[in-house]
Amino acid sequence: MYIVTGGAGFIGSNIVAGLNQEGHNHILVVDNLHKGDKFLNLRDLNIADFMDKNEFRERVRHGYFQDKAIKAIFHQGACSDTMEYDGRYMMDNNFTYSKEVLQLALDKGVPLIYASSAAVYGASTTFVEDPQNEKPLNVYGYSKLLFDRHVEQLRPQIHSTVVGLRYFNVYGPREQHKGRMASMVYQLYQQLRSSGVAQLFAGSGGYGDGEQRRDFISVADVVRINLSLARKNNLQAVCNVGTGLSRSFNDIARHLCHLLGQGSIHYKAMPEGLAKKYQNFTEADVSRLRSLGFAEPFTTLEEGITSFVASEQALAA
Repeated sequence: MYIVTGGAGFIGSNIVAGLNQEGHNHILVVDNLHKGDKFLNLRDLNIADFMDKNEFRERVRHGYFQDKAIKAIFHQGACSDTMEYDGRYMMDNNFTYSKEVLQLALDKGVPLIYASSAAVYGASTTFVEDPQNEKPLNVYGYSKLLFDRHVEQLRPQIHSTVVGLRYFNVYGPREQHKGRMASMVYQLYQQLRSSGVAQLFAGSGGYGDGEQRRDFISVADVVRINLSLARKNNLQAVCNVGTGLSRSFNDIARHLCHLLGQGSIHYKAMPEGLAKKYQNFTEADVSRLRSLGFAEPFTTLEEGITSFVASEQALAA
């Protein structure tokens, strides 16, 4: 059995799809369907069971899984809203919950691949996995960093695979439920379809209008990385998951306009409260990821957006 927490979410459901493509259907999906429309991410997938997150946590605490055969755990479940300011809620969902899942994986001696985040770098402009670069700007980033540090403290006692993936800007299908936290690829696509205008921020942080740059990575690449690292034996690491190449928001909007055959770009002032916490530039150093044996080429931004638009248009047909 594979366990995918957050399995009805964006990255989690794509991991389930990736497991299905490899012929694996004995999958336990764990999630919170408070947002009921997340079921849409699962309806075309084959899984063995679904469990609410709270029920799963209770069963973990009471040893329910000790006699269950588990092949690997993909821990994607978290509060991913970077604008969430309830620190108690964030720490319970992203830190305490992750510690419980980690203990299950260690007790069973099975691989754990878990979602960290590039938000741990926050105010830094150097994106190398080093404590001196870890400067989160919000409680979300801090919750992810604290768990990375917890795993690092336990490393001498760990004899199974535990890998944390610091996701940069992931985009692709199955993120329609994410609202304001959906990728800019998804948001700009929806804006252009509904109004014909892509809304971008005016210049900030020394960057021109729409020229703020991020490392955008296709969820298809993220899935390949997850599945590849879960096959490693006795590997402990935390690594960046990006392409190593930053691109501007203008690049996204222009390629979407090209694919849709229409559209324009409007630049708006960044809200004052956001400006102080906004990352104007991210670019993953992927040296460590490559050193772990992931040698496949990354999907280019244009290839990824083209594939995303095709999947969206197929769903709408």
